[in-house]
Amino acid sequence: MSAPLGVAVLGTAFMGKAHSAAWRNVGAMFPDAPATAMRVLCGSDPERTAASARILGWQEAATDWREVVTRDDVQIVDICTPGHLHAEMATAALAAGKHVLVEKPLATSLAEAERMAAAAQRAAGASMLGFNYRRVPALALARQLVHEGRIGRVRTVRAAYLQDWLVDPEAPMTWRLRAETAGNGALGDLGSHVVDQILAITGQHVTGARGALRTFQQQRPGPDGPEQVTVDDAAWAQLELDGGTVASLEVSRVATGSKNALTIEVHGSDGALSFDLERLNELVVTEGRAGWPARVLVTEPTHPDLEAWWPPGHVLGWDSTFVMQAAALLRSIAAGQAPEPSFADGLAVQRVLDAIERSDAAQGAMMPLGDAR
Repeated sequence: MSAPLGVAVLGTAFMGKAHSAAWRNVGAMFPDAPATAMRVLCGSDPERTAASARILGWQEAATDWREVVTRDDVQIVDICTPGHLHAEMATAALAAGKHVLVEKPLATSLAEAERMAAAAQRAAGASMLGFNYRRVPALALARQLVHEGRIGRVRTVRAAYLQDWLVDPEAPMTWRLRAETAGNGALGDLGSHVVDQILAITGQHVTGARGALRTFQQQRPGPDGPEQVTVDDAAWAQLELDGGTVASLEVSRVATGSKNALTIEVHGSDGALSFDLERLNELVVTEGRAGWPARVLVTEPTHPDLEAWWPPGHVLGWDSTFVMQAAALLRSIAAGQAPEPSFADGLAVQRVLDAIERSDAAQGAMMPLGDAR
């Protein structure tokens, strides 16, 4: 029996906790995947990291990520830190021969994303980007139906990702609101998910983008007084795809009443699909030009990625997507195959985000992307 693959997670906050839970549960739900050992949780604060490691089930805690990514007992490095650290950490881990998983978005700039994709192409280890919504069975089913031609030629996609955690003007300053640590705001945080879904579901590539960004709250309370917000609160875009599809995108972290509302509508020549993340287990399918919308509860064992889970009707939660993400990486490693989504997929998304930002700077001009494959 092969020795378990040692895992290290870099980052102890929201995503560090979500990924830790996935590594703790992946062996139970996917016993066919290679076994893992939760070696070390790495964070910047020694006391908080030690406490989190105990609670989340890690063998050790550490504060020096450079030492962690070169350890002989670590084969997988899972990066859940703020975006400005992704490039340095991922390239160092890949250079050390590790398999690498990076939370989205891939980087804080197009230049960083290009360097990371190039490093991944050269590396011996597997590299994967953490777009966990690719693991939502209902969205996987939507992708399958589109690729099978069940709704005909895709004409339009309308997608939005709306949250309201920054509606309160007294919501405190965080790294997510600083361009130097986050790259951009709602556009990168939420828009990266939306763009990835548009690309994955349609199977097409973006050839042009026009967009607009807006920061509604210019300052936020910081520990030493008001601080300037240097990223967007909301963004809008129109995308042109190489298959003739037109997609519209809206993202916001100041959308009052919306908690985690990723909604996607796909309209084809012979049918349509719609999805709402706040009803994660459902896909609304309209087949035929005169068909009626039908709610499909995506919990059957024949639906994508559900063979390891519960009996039909026993719904999954948001946290399950991270377990499936970990399993997908492990299975790819075992098979010697490139995981999906790849750093190249992340680069494609980053090109679109960059074009939207440039369009905003050019007062909404359409920005051509050319062949972004």
